[in-house]
Amino acid sequence: MDGSGTAAGADDNALAVARAVLARAPVFDGHNDLPWVIRIDKAARGDPIAYGLNQVHEKADTDIPRLREGMVGAQFWAAFQPTGAPHPARTALEQIDLIRRIEAAHPGVFLPARRAADYARARAAGKIASFIAVEGGVGLENSLSPLRIWHAAGVRLMTLCHNESLDWVDSATDAPRNGGLNAFGRAVIGELNRLGIVIDLAHVSHDGMRRALDATEAPVALSHANAFSLCDHPRNAPDDVLRRLRDNGGLVMATFVPGFISQRLRDWLRRGRAAYAKAPPAADPTAPFADPEAGQGQAPRATLEEVADHIERLASTAGVDHVGIGSDYFGGAAPQGLENVSRFPHLFAELVRRGFSEGDLMKMSSANVLRVMRRVEAVGRRLARTRPPAHGRIEDYPGA
Repeated sequence: MDGSGTAAGADDNALAVARAVLARAPVFDGHNDLPWVIRIDKAARGDPIAYGLNQVHEKADTDIPRLREGMVGAQFWAAFQPTGAPHPARTALEQIDLIRRIEAAHPGVFLPARRAADYARARAAGKIASFIAVEGGVGLENSLSPLRIWHAAGVRLMTLCHNESLDWVDSATDAPRNGGLNAFGRAVIGELNRLGIVIDLAHVSHDGMRRALDATEAPVALSHANAFSLCDHPRNAPDDVLRRLRDNGGLVMATFVPGFISQRLRDWLRRGRAAYAKAPPAADPTAPFADPEAGQGQAPRATLEEVADHIERLASTAGVDHVGIGSDYFGGAAPQGLENVSRFPHLFAELVRRGFSEGDLMKMSSANVLRVMRRVEAVGRRLARTRPPAHGRIEDYPGA
Protein backbone atom coordinates (compact mmCIF):
# COMPACT_ATOMS: atom_id res chain seq x y z
CA MET A 1 0.00 0.00 0.00
CA ASP A 2 1.50 3.37 -1.03
CA GLY A 3 0.96 6.34 1.29
CA SER A 4 2.33 8.96 -1.11
CA GLY A 5 -1.11 10.36 -1.92
CA THR A 6 -2.64 10.12 1.53
CA ALA A 7 -4.98 12.93 2.51
CA ALA A 8 -3.91 15.21 5.36
CA GLY A 9 -6.55 13.92 7.76
CA ALA A 10 -5.60 10.29 7.23
CA ASP A 11 -1.94 11.24 7.50
CA ASP A 12 -2.55 12.93 10.85
CA ASN A 13 -4.38 9.85 12.08
CA ALA A 14 -1.52 7.55 10.98
CA LEU A 15 0.97 9.70 12.86
CA ALA A 16 -1.25 9.67 15.95
CA VAL A 17 -1.46 5.86 15.76
CA ALA A 18 2.31 5.62 15.33
CA ARG A 19 2.95 7.83 18.34
CA ALA A 20 0.51 5.82 20.44
CA VAL A 21 2.33 2.62 19.48
CA LEU A 22 5.73 4.11 20.26
CA ALA A 23 4.46 5.39 23.60
CA ARG A 24 3.92 1.72 24.50
CA ALA A 25 7.01 0.38 22.72
CA PRO A 26 9.61 3.14 22.19
CA VAL A 27 12.12 2.69 19.39
CA PHE A 28 15.18 0.53 20.11
CA ASP A 29 17.54 1.78 17.41
CA GLY A 30 20.28 -0.66 16.41
CA HIS A 31 23.02 1.74 15.32
CA ASN A 32 24.02 5.39 15.80
CA ASP A 33 27.49 6.88 15.29
CA LEU A 34 27.10 9.84 17.66
CA PRO A 35 30.29 8.87 19.58
CA TRP A 36 32.36 9.28 16.43
CA VAL A 37 30.61 12.56 15.60
CA ILE A 38 31.60 13.85 19.05
CA ARG A 39 35.15 12.54 18.61
CA ILE A 40 35.78 14.39 15.34
CA ASP A 41 33.86 17.57 16.29
CA LYS A 42 36.44 20.36 16.16
CA ALA A 43 35.12 22.07 19.28
CA ALA A 44 34.19 19.07 21.43
CA ARG A 45 37.18 16.85 20.48
CA GLY A 46 35.65 13.81 22.12
CA ASP A 47 34.16 15.57 25.15
CA PRO A 48 30.39 14.88 25.37
CA ILE A 49 29.91 17.75 27.84
CA ALA A 50 31.57 20.22 25.48
CA TYR A 51 29.46 18.88 22.62
CA GLY A 52 26.28 19.91 24.43
CA LEU A 53 23.82 17.08 23.83
CA ASN A 54 21.10 18.97 25.67
CA GLN A 55 20.78 21.41 22.79
CA VAL A 56 19.57 20.84 19.23
CA HIS A 57 22.42 20.50 16.73
CA GLU A 58 20.87 21.71 13.51
CA LYS A 59 23.81 20.60 11.36
CA ALA A 60 23.87 17.12 12.89
CA ASP A 61 21.16 14.52 13.44
CA THR A 62 21.32 13.35 17.08
CA ASP A 63 20.83 15.17 20.36
CA ILE A 64 18.73 14.71 23.47
CA PRO A 65 15.78 16.96 22.53
CA ARG A 66 15.30 15.17 19.22
CA LEU A 67 15.83 11.70 20.72
CA ARG A 68 12.92 12.53 23.02
CA GLU A 69 10.82 13.87 20.15
CA GLY A 70 11.63 10.76 18.13
CA MET A 71 10.36 8.51 20.94
CA VAL A 72 13.64 6.60 21.23
CA GLY A 73 13.62 4.26 24.21
CA ALA A 74 16.93 2.47 23.66
CA GLN A 75 20.00 2.99 21.53
CA PHE A 76 23.02 0.95 20.51
CA TRP A 77 25.81 3.54 20.31
CA ALA A 78 28.67 2.49 18.03
CA ALA A 79 32.19 2.46 19.42
CA PHE A 80 33.63 2.74 15.93
CA GLN A 81 37.28 2.60 15.02
CA PRO A 82 38.49 2.94 11.41
CA THR A 83 40.13 -0.13 9.95
CA GLY A 84 43.17 1.97 9.11
CA ALA A 85 43.52 3.61 12.53
CA PRO A 86 47.16 3.54 13.66
CA HIS A 87 46.10 2.30 17.11
CA PRO A 88 42.81 0.43 16.62
CA ALA A 89 42.76 -1.30 20.02
CA ARG A 90 43.33 2.00 21.79
CA THR A 91 40.74 3.74 19.60
CA ALA A 92 38.14 1.08 20.40
CA LEU A 93 38.67 1.57 24.13
CA GLU A 94 38.54 5.34 23.77
CA GLN A 95 35.20 5.07 21.97
CA ILE A 96 33.77 2.68 24.57
CA ASP A 97 34.89 5.14 27.21
CA LEU A 98 33.26 8.02 25.31
CA ILE A 99 29.91 6.22 25.36
CA ARG A 100 30.26 5.64 29.09
CA ARG A 101 31.06 9.35 29.52
CA ILE A 102 27.89 10.24 27.58
CA GLU A 103 25.97 8.12 30.09
CA ALA A 104 27.75 9.73 33.06
CA ALA A 105 27.26 13.26 31.72
CA HIS A 106 23.48 12.80 31.43
CA PRO A 107 22.36 10.43 34.19
CA GLY A 108 18.84 11.84 34.10
CA VAL A 109 18.51 10.94 30.41
CA PHE A 110 20.51 7.76 29.79
CA LEU A 111 20.37 4.55 31.80
CA PRO A 112 23.54 2.46 31.33
CA ALA A 113 22.04 -0.72 29.85
CA ARG A 114 23.89 -4.03 29.82
CA ARG A 115 21.08 -6.57 29.36
CA ALA A 116 17.72 -6.72 27.63
CA ALA A 117 15.84 -6.22 30.91
CA ASP A 118 17.34 -2.73 31.20
CA TYR A 119 15.04 -1.53 28.42
CA ALA A 120 12.05 -1.91 30.75
CA ARG A 121 14.00 -0.38 33.66
CA ALA A 122 14.83 2.64 31.54
CA ARG A 123 11.25 3.03 30.34
CA ALA A 124 9.94 2.88 33.92
CA ALA A 125 12.42 5.59 34.89
CA GLY A 126 11.59 7.80 31.90
CA LYS A 127 15.11 7.35 30.51
CA ILE A 128 16.73 6.06 27.31
CA ALA A 129 18.51 2.72 27.66
CA SER A 130 22.11 3.21 26.51
CA PHE A 131 23.72 0.10 25.00
CA ILE A 132 27.31 -0.16 23.77
CA ALA A 133 28.32 -1.74 20.45
CA VAL A 134 31.77 -2.09 18.93
CA GLU A 135 31.79 -1.46 15.19
CA GLY A 136 34.75 -3.20 13.62
CA GLY A 137 36.82 -6.14 14.81
CA VAL A 138 40.08 -4.45 13.84
CA GLY A 139 40.36 -3.38 17.48
CA LEU A 140 40.94 -7.01 18.48
CA GLU A 141 44.28 -6.87 16.68
CA ASN A 142 43.83 -10.58 15.92
CA SER A 143 43.49 -11.64 19.56
CA LEU A 144 40.51 -13.09 21.41
CA SER A 145 41.35 -11.57 24.79
CA PRO A 146 40.00 -8.06 24.06
CA LEU A 147 36.53 -9.56 23.65
CA ARG A 148 36.38 -10.23 27.39
CA ILE A 149 37.68 -6.75 28.23
CA TRP A 150 35.08 -5.21 25.96
CA HIS A 151 32.36 -7.30 27.59
CA ALA A 152 33.50 -6.22 31.05
CA ALA A 153 33.31 -2.60 29.85
CA GLY A 154 29.69 -3.08 28.81
CA VAL A 155 29.81 -4.07 25.13
CA ARG A 156 26.79 -6.14 24.13
CA LEU A 157 26.95 -6.13 20.32
CA MET A 158 29.90 -6.41 17.94
CA THR A 159 29.90 -5.55 14.24
CA LEU A 160 32.57 -7.93 12.97
CA CYS A 161 34.19 -5.57 10.47
CA HIS A 162 33.71 -2.24 8.74
CA ASN A 163 34.32 -1.26 5.12
CA GLU A 164 37.53 -3.28 4.81
CA SER A 165 38.25 -7.00 5.06
CA LEU A 166 40.27 -8.15 8.07
CA ASP A 167 42.61 -11.09 8.44
CA TRP A 168 39.69 -13.28 9.53
CA VAL A 169 36.45 -11.87 8.07
CA ASP A 170 35.56 -10.43 4.67
CA SER A 171 33.86 -7.07 4.33
CA ALA A 172 30.98 -6.46 1.95
CA THR A 173 32.85 -3.51 0.46
CA ASP A 174 36.32 -4.98 -0.01
CA ALA A 175 38.03 -7.86 -1.78
CA PRO A 176 37.47 -11.25 -0.11
CA ARG A 177 40.43 -12.83 1.65
CA ASN A 178 38.96 -15.51 3.90
CA GLY A 179 36.20 -17.30 2.05
CA GLY A 180 33.89 -15.15 4.14
CA LEU A 181 35.13 -16.27 7.56
CA ASN A 182 38.18 -18.34 8.52
CA ALA A 183 39.10 -20.48 11.53
CA PHE A 184 39.99 -17.53 13.73
CA GLY A 185 36.77 -15.84 12.69
CA ARG A 186 34.84 -18.90 13.81
CA ALA A 187 36.65 -18.69 17.16
CA VAL A 188 35.52 -15.05 17.46
CA ILE A 189 31.95 -16.17 16.78
CA GLY A 190 32.20 -18.87 19.45
CA GLU A 191 33.56 -16.53 22.09
CA LEU A 192 30.93 -13.89 21.33
CA ASN A 193 28.31 -16.63 21.83
CA ARG A 194 29.89 -17.62 25.16
CA LEU A 195 30.00 -14.01 26.37
CA GLY A 196 26.39 -13.30 25.36
CA ILE A 197 27.39 -10.55 22.92
CA VAL A 198 25.16 -10.12 19.85
CA ILE A 199 27.01 -10.94 16.60
CA ASP A 200 26.34 -8.18 14.07
CA LEU A 201 26.74 -9.11 10.40
CA ALA A 202 26.22 -5.61 8.99
CA HIS A 203 29.30 -4.79 6.87
CA VAL A 204 30.13 -8.50 6.44
CA SER A 205 30.27 -9.97 2.93
CA HIS A 206 27.39 -12.14 1.81
CA ASP A 207 29.55 -15.26 2.04
CA GLY A 208 30.74 -14.10 5.45
CA MET A 209 27.12 -13.78 6.58
CA ARG A 210 26.46 -17.34 5.45
CA ARG A 211 29.56 -18.72 7.20
CA ALA A 212 28.71 -16.87 10.40
CA LEU A 213 25.19 -18.29 10.34
CA ASP A 214 26.72 -21.75 9.93
CA ALA A 215 28.96 -21.21 12.97
CA THR A 216 26.82 -19.36 15.51
CA GLU A 217 24.90 -21.01 18.33
CA ALA A 218 22.86 -17.87 19.02
CA PRO A 219 20.73 -15.46 16.99
CA VAL A 220 22.56 -12.83 14.97
CA ALA A 221 21.67 -9.30 13.93
CA LEU A 222 22.28 -7.16 10.90
CA SER A 223 22.14 -3.94 12.85
CA HIS A 224 21.98 -1.57 9.87
CA ALA A 225 21.21 -3.15 6.50
CA ASN A 226 18.46 -3.27 3.89
CA ALA A 227 17.21 -5.64 1.19
CA PHE A 228 19.72 -6.36 -1.59
CA SER A 229 16.79 -7.26 -3.86
CA LEU A 230 15.63 -3.61 -3.80
CA CYS A 231 19.04 -1.90 -3.80
CA ASP A 232 22.04 -3.92 -4.92
CA HIS A 233 24.60 -2.27 -2.67
CA PRO A 234 26.77 -5.11 -1.27
CA ARG A 235 26.07 -3.83 2.25
CA ASN A 236 22.51 -5.03 1.94
CA ALA A 237 21.34 -8.57 2.76
CA PRO A 238 20.47 -11.09 0.02
CA ASP A 239 17.21 -12.99 0.20
CA ASP A 240 18.79 -16.32 1.17
CA VAL A 241 20.41 -14.72 4.24
CA LEU A 242 17.15 -13.02 5.16
CA ARG A 243 15.29 -16.33 4.95
CA ARG A 244 17.88 -17.98 7.21
CA LEU A 245 17.08 -15.47 9.96
CA ARG A 246 13.79 -17.32 10.52
CA ASP A 247 15.57 -20.50 11.67
CA ASN A 248 18.39 -18.62 13.38
CA GLY A 249 15.98 -16.42 15.34
CA GLY A 250 17.90 -13.28 14.45
CA LEU A 251 16.89 -10.02 12.83
CA VAL A 252 17.74 -7.40 10.21
CA MET A 253 17.41 -3.74 11.19
CA ALA A 254 16.42 -1.44 8.32
CA THR A 255 18.87 1.41 7.85
CA PHE A 256 18.64 4.99 6.63
CA VAL A 257 21.95 5.34 4.72
CA PRO A 258 20.78 6.80 1.39
CA GLY A 259 23.04 4.68 -0.82
CA PHE A 260 21.66 1.50 0.76
CA ILE A 261 18.04 2.59 0.13
CA SER A 262 17.70 4.00 -3.36
CA GLN A 263 18.73 2.00 -6.43
CA ARG A 264 18.70 5.24 -8.41
CA LEU A 265 21.22 6.78 -6.02
CA ARG A 266 23.24 3.57 -5.97
CA ASP A 267 23.52 3.67 -9.77
CA TRP A 268 24.36 7.38 -9.72
CA LEU A 269 27.14 6.88 -7.17
CA ARG A 270 28.52 3.98 -9.18
CA ARG A 271 28.78 6.19 -12.29
CA GLY A 272 30.64 8.74 -10.22
CA ARG A 273 33.01 6.04 -8.96
CA ALA A 274 32.13 6.79 -5.34
CA ALA A 275 32.95 3.50 -3.65
CA TYR A 276 30.62 3.78 -0.67
CA ALA A 277 27.49 5.68 0.21
CA LYS A 278 28.87 6.42 3.67
CA ALA A 279 31.57 9.03 4.17
CA PRO A 280 35.12 8.17 5.20
CA PRO A 281 35.16 8.30 9.01
CA ALA A 282 37.19 11.47 9.51
CA ALA A 283 35.88 13.39 6.53
CA ASP A 284 33.06 15.78 5.72
CA PRO A 285 29.98 13.50 5.69
CA THR A 286 28.82 15.12 2.44
CA ALA A 287 32.10 14.30 0.66
CA PRO A 288 30.93 11.22 -1.27
CA PHE A 289 28.40 13.39 -3.10
CA ALA A 290 30.38 16.58 -3.72
CA ASP A 291 32.74 15.54 -6.53
CA PRO A 292 30.21 13.43 -8.48
CA GLU A 293 27.65 16.24 -8.26
CA ALA A 294 30.16 18.62 -9.82
CA GLY A 295 30.16 16.46 -12.96
CA GLN A 296 26.78 14.77 -12.93
CA GLY A 297 24.34 17.21 -11.38
CA GLN A 298 22.43 16.79 -8.14
CA ALA A 299 22.29 13.30 -6.71
CA PRO A 300 18.93 11.47 -6.55
CA ARG A 301 17.44 11.61 -3.05
CA ALA A 302 16.47 8.58 -1.04
CA THR A 303 13.14 8.93 0.76
CA LEU A 304 11.28 7.76 3.84
CA GLU A 305 8.85 5.94 1.56
CA GLU A 306 11.72 3.93 0.06
CA VAL A 307 12.84 2.93 3.56
CA ALA A 308 9.28 1.66 4.10
CA ASP A 309 9.62 -0.29 0.83
CA HIS A 310 12.67 -2.04 2.29
CA ILE A 311 10.86 -2.79 5.55
CA GLU A 312 8.02 -4.38 3.59
CA ARG A 313 10.51 -6.49 1.65
CA LEU A 314 12.43 -7.49 4.79
CA ALA A 315 9.19 -8.45 6.53
CA SER A 316 7.95 -10.52 3.58
CA THR A 317 11.28 -12.34 3.22
CA ALA A 318 12.63 -12.75 6.76
CA GLY A 319 9.26 -12.44 8.51
CA VAL A 320 7.97 -9.54 10.56
CA ASP A 321 9.33 -11.22 13.71
CA HIS A 322 12.83 -10.68 12.33
CA VAL A 323 12.81 -6.97 11.41
CA GLY A 324 13.91 -3.95 13.43
CA ILE A 325 15.22 -0.42 12.90
CA GLY A 326 18.94 0.44 12.71
CA SER A 327 19.12 4.03 11.52
CA ASP A 328 22.90 4.50 11.25
CA TYR A 329 22.60 8.23 11.83
CA PHE A 330 26.17 9.46 11.50
CA GLY A 331 25.98 13.20 11.01
CA GLY A 332 25.77 12.95 7.23
CA ALA A 333 23.30 12.47 4.43
CA ALA A 334 19.86 11.14 5.34
CA PRO A 335 16.69 10.31 3.39
CA GLN A 336 14.03 12.92 2.80
CA GLY A 337 11.63 12.67 5.71
CA LEU A 338 14.19 11.02 8.03
CA GLU A 339 16.63 13.87 8.46
CA ASN A 340 17.28 13.30 12.17
CA VAL A 341 16.32 11.15 15.16
CA SER A 342 13.08 13.07 15.75
CA ARG A 343 11.58 11.49 12.63
CA PHE A 344 11.09 7.87 13.75
CA PRO A 345 7.32 8.36 14.36
CA HIS A 346 6.90 9.51 10.76
CA LEU A 347 8.42 6.27 9.46
CA PHE A 348 6.06 4.27 11.67
CA ALA A 349 3.16 6.40 10.41
CA GLU A 350 4.04 5.35 6.88
CA LEU A 351 4.01 1.71 8.01
CA VAL A 352 0.56 2.30 9.54
CA ARG A 353 -0.64 3.56 6.16
CA ARG A 354 0.74 0.43 4.52
CA GLY A 355 -1.36 -1.82 6.70
CA PHE A 356 1.04 -3.05 9.36
CA SER A 357 -0.80 -3.90 12.57
CA GLU A 358 -0.02 -2.24 15.88
CA GLY A 359 1.35 -5.56 17.09
CA ASP A 360 3.71 -5.76 14.12
CA LEU A 361 4.85 -2.19 14.68
CA MET A 362 5.66 -2.97 18.32
CA LYS A 363 7.69 -5.98 17.21
CA MET A 364 9.73 -3.86 14.82
CA SER A 365 10.15 -0.93 17.18
CA SER A 366 11.64 -2.95 20.04
CA ALA A 367 10.19 -6.40 20.78
CA ASN A 368 12.20 -8.23 18.13
CA VAL A 369 15.59 -6.87 19.16
CA LEU A 370 14.77 -7.50 22.83
CA ARG A 371 13.87 -11.11 22.03
CA VAL A 372 17.18 -11.56 20.21
CA MET A 373 19.11 -10.08 23.12
CA ARG A 374 17.34 -12.29 25.66
CA ARG A 375 18.13 -15.40 23.62
CA VAL A 376 21.78 -14.35 23.13
CA GLU A 377 22.06 -13.79 26.88
CA ALA A 378 20.55 -17.21 27.61
CA VAL A 379 22.95 -18.94 25.21
CA GLY A 380 25.82 -17.09 26.84
CA ARG A 381 24.82 -18.24 30.31
CA ARG A 382 24.57 -21.84 29.13
CA LEU A 383 27.90 -21.82 27.32
CA ALA A 384 29.69 -20.08 30.19
CA ARG A 385 28.78 -23.03 32.42
CA THR A 386 30.21 -25.61 30.05
CA ARG A 387 32.94 -23.93 28.00
CA PRO A 388 36.15 -22.22 29.19
CA PRO A 389 37.10 -18.85 27.71
CA ALA A 390 38.71 -19.10 24.29
CA HIS A 391 42.13 -17.55 24.10
CA GLY A 392 44.97 -17.08 21.66
CA ARG A 393 45.84 -15.09 18.57
CA ILE A 394 45.18 -15.70 14.92
CA GLU A 395 48.40 -17.68 14.49
CA ASP A 396 47.09 -20.20 17.03
CA TYR A 397 44.24 -21.16 14.68
CA PRO A 398 45.51 -23.31 11.79
CA GLY A 399 44.03 -22.44 8.46
CA ALA A 400 43.24 -18.88 9.53
